[in-house]
Amino acid sequence: MHLSVVIPLLNEQDSLEELFQRIKSVCQENGFDFEVIFVDDGSSDDSWQVIEFLSEVNPEIKAIRFRKNYGKSQALMAAFRQVQGNVVITMDADLQDFPEEIPELYHELKSKNADIISGWKQKRQDPKLTKNVPSKLFNSVARKVSGLELHDFNCGLKAYRLEVAKELELHGDMHRYIPVLAKNLGFGRIYEKRVRHQARKYGKSKFGKRRFVNGFLDLITLSFLNKFGNKPMHLFGAVGTLMFIIGFLAALYLGLDKLYKVYVLEKNARLVTDNPYFFISLVAMILGTQLFLAGFLGEILVRSRQNRSEFVVREFLNLDSKKQFS
Repeated sequence: MHLSVVIPLLNEQDSLEELFQRIKSVCQENGFDFEVIFVDDGSSDDSWQVIEFLSEVNPEIKAIRFRKNYGKSQALMAAFRQVQGNVVITMDADLQDFPEEIPELYHELKSKNADIISGWKQKRQDPKLTKNVPSKLFNSVARKVSGLELHDFNCGLKAYRLEVAKELELHGDMHRYIPVLAKNLGFGRIYEKRVRHQARKYGKSKFGKRRFVNGFLDLITLSFLNKFGNKPMHLFGAVGTLMFIIGFLAALYLGLDKLYKVYVLEKNARLVTDNPYFFISLVAMILGTQLFLAGFLGEILVRSRQNRSEFVVREFLNLDSKKQFS
């Protein structure tokens, strides 16, 4: 199979038929053997009924339906476990992405032997103050933290090699950083392609203002996990040991100073506990011990952790449910 087109959605009943027909037309014109996997992320409208209706006469349609809304990352993960195409295309269901971009993404991925071709939306048809400006700031910070020279990390229109899609582990809202996650897994051939963008035709955006705050917090988390995710003792153990040593040396100095004044100088010295630095040194030793133990427990968790799904599928359509947990 040439292509797997993955479309996560939430309450997009009005756009699904037009979107699929455009994808089908493009793929047939280019001779692609393809499948389209819709992931209904707990829609409360008739999105699932529309998918079922379309699938009756279009065997290319496959679908996953979540029991409730889990988020875009989980929707992509569920689909990535099922895809069969040599190239995987992801795109949003709101018709802001152009299905007509699919052939160029496919051929560019093949010609460059790339791992990922990430879309770069041109002339974004979104409100400037609430989306465009924060998005530019977000992408600027992401470039500096990740080292990837991409202009649009969160563009939903991307092309992946099948191996990359299968290897990705997405949790929380980490779909924003798929290129970074892929790079951390060793897939370094990541390129960018300019793509068209249009205003939403139906419905409204499902992402509120909190996505920018959450996005920056996720970026910090990703940066930390990238450096210390598999070796927490290297951070917590090192900092904890340093704090304990500093606290211990400070307490030792106070004790020796007390003994020197009493037995050598034969002076009456105040109690060690009357010195505020004693309590500072004691707190440093306690915190150092706790940080060291946190690193030790983190190492145990890293070595014993298992991949667990963060979503529950309600039903499948034309898919093998066993692959969900493969």
